[in-house]
Amino acid sequence: MIRINNIKMPVDYKQSDLDLAIRRMLKLKKTPSYKLAKVSIDDRRRNEVKYIISVDIDIQDDISIVKKLNNNNVVLFKKNTYKLPEYGTRKLLHKPVIIGLGPAGLFAGLFLAKAGFKPVIFERGMDIDSRTRLVEDFWNGNKKLNLNCNVQFGEGGAGTFSDGKLNTVIKDISGRRTAVLETLVQYGADESILYINKPHLGTDCLSDIVKNIRNEIISLGGSVYFNSTFKDFEIVDKDIIRVVIDKAGDTTDILTNALVLAIGHSARDTFEMLYDKGLQIEQKPFAMGLRIEHKQKDINRMKYGDKEIYDKYLPPADYKLTHTCDNGRAVYSFCMCPGGYVVNASSENNRLCVNGMSYSMRDGENANSAIVVNITPDDFGSSHPLAGMYLQQQLEENAYNAGCGNVPIQLFGDYVKGIKTEAIGRIIPNIKGKYTFANLKSCLPEYINNAIIEGVLSFDKRLNGYADNDAILSGIEARTSSPVRILRDDDFTSSDTAIYPCGEGAGYAGGITSAAVDGIKVAEAIISKYYTED
Repeated sequence: MIRINNIKMPVDYKQSDLDLAIRRMLKLKKTPSYKLAKVSIDDRRRNEVKYIISVDIDIQDDISIVKKLNNNNVVLFKKNTYKLPEYGTRKLLHKPVIIGLGPAGLFAGLFLAKAGFKPVIFERGMDIDSRTRLVEDFWNGNKKLNLNCNVQFGEGGAGTFSDGKLNTVIKDISGRRTAVLETLVQYGADESILYINKPHLGTDCLSDIVKNIRNEIISLGGSVYFNSTFKDFEIVDKDIIRVVIDKAGDTTDILTNALVLAIGHSARDTFEMLYDKGLQIEQKPFAMGLRIEHKQKDINRMKYGDKEIYDKYLPPADYKLTHTCDNGRAVYSFCMCPGGYVVNASSENNRLCVNGMSYSMRDGENANSAIVVNITPDDFGSSHPLAGMYLQQQLEENAYNAGCGNVPIQLFGDYVKGIKTEAIGRIIPNIKGKYTFANLKSCLPEYINNAIIEGVLSFDKRLNGYADNDAILSGIEARTSSPVRILRDDDFTSSDTAIYPCGEGAGYAGGITSAAVDGIKVAEAIISKYYTED
């Protein structure tokens, strides 16, 4: 197979233009059949934006063609094809049990089901349709916060109410990342996620995809139970765990040879239970900060320039910004949502946090992104393994109090001055949930506030107008990643037991794709150890 890289095309190119470029690069008279391998936007020079495209071509005599052309942009390419591992030598006596139906649990369950292992999955929240209605009622003020089903908990995990961003820095030598994307396409995602440089699904599209995967797990013999909270466990022996589940007040237990903990980064009660039971847990760095909103059309102008053609042919612009502060702190944009919404993402009473999300069209009035600052164990104030979690909780209480239970917001100009905002400027907040004017400096430590201000002012040098005094800040963004890591060995088990910590909550992932990949890794570890005769 041949891959052609670095095909530069104008933003208004047509397929015939790309066909012509391919023929010229290969010195052929007829355009061969090809597939898009990667499509990205080069916006490094404003008003000179272009697409950069790579294509794959399955053609005879590919080796001789590449040698003859002697072009660094025309290379031989071999796709990594993912395969499940061979079965292990131990008989599986008790079905795998998975706690959590976010990306890690969903993909661990699917790949175990494909191997014939018939996993049993427990999710503390509701199915995705019921969950969506409940969350929207909470945002609209019609229902109180449900502690077991909210933006953080429920089918699909925290990623359900996000932009569905699939970009990741993990490499794909094993083919797992490609397997994740191909699986999402198989169950309903648009095929473009296979080649777009920064693929995304959108909150609206995620729902059907997640349901389709869940139904596939069930069709393969797996089981999925909602409103089922993991309450306790007992180590029967090295290879058997007794799992205790609470279903709306009724307790049941189940034996398993593999307990997969895909619990997500917000399962704080579960973290405490695991720590009390003696599981090895350590502190982990993470990041916290605020969300910032600009008009999307302003971000488009900052990134692309002001040519009218860009409005027609380019998608809503995104950005990724980093800055090292004078005191050594890192401040950076995180989970940027073009044409999106800030959402009340709380999961505990009297504590408040926010997140960002976009629908698949990304057609909201505003762009938003978290602006977060790195937090290290030195900032936790304690050597307790859960100290980072306790810090999150304290700062979320600050945010709840600052907003009197609503999302606290502040104009950037007022945040710099340290005064409470009294009126909105030219940017109208796009927030799911009620909001209230506040002084956000009261929510966060001084080192975070100072870093955010320094960072936004620095970002303005790269995106002229970013430090807009009318930009809307909201807070706090506290759930960027897990504040703990549940230690596991090379075989993916913890503390020499049949417990498999998995995904973002366990400290081994940082987003939808990497969590799904970790779920696959854990499934592989179980498949490689056991076999089943079912």
